[in-house]
Amino acid sequence: MSDQCLFCGIVAGEVPSAKVAEDDTTYAFMDINPASDGHLLVVPKRHSKDLLDIGAADLADVTVAAQRIAKAVSKELGADGVNLLNCCGADAWQTVFHFHLHVIPRYVDKTKDRLVLPWRPGVPGDPAAIAALGARLSAAVD
Repeated sequence: MSDQCLFCGIVAGEVPSAKVAEDDTTYAFMDINPASDGHLLVVPKRHSKDLLDIGAADLADVTVAAQRIAKAVSKELGADGVNLLNCCGADAWQTVFHFHLHVIPRYVDKTKDRLVLPWRPGVPGDPAAIAALGARLSAAVD
């Protein structure tokens, strides 16, 4: 699939990357458009389009690898925090359609950290609307 997918090409070694870690099922490499110093991506080696497509075992492997790398980012780069981010679908900012987790180190020092929140945490929503959506989702979850 590497001729159709940038990340499959990276995993196959056909597209250059700054590899950070690799195991039997995952590959981690530096993001070429970093939101902060040390921003990297963790992908499954097996292609899946997005969060809705990835198998449970691959999702678990990518998440465990991302946690292991987040620990290294915190210790080695002195990050003050870490965001794990997945974008599922073009309207959710996904630009490469191969599942991936962004591991984004966060720093108090804003010369190292260019990421800003796209919403304002701490602004409460409508409790009735929240409850109604929660009920709908509860009934829809497998």
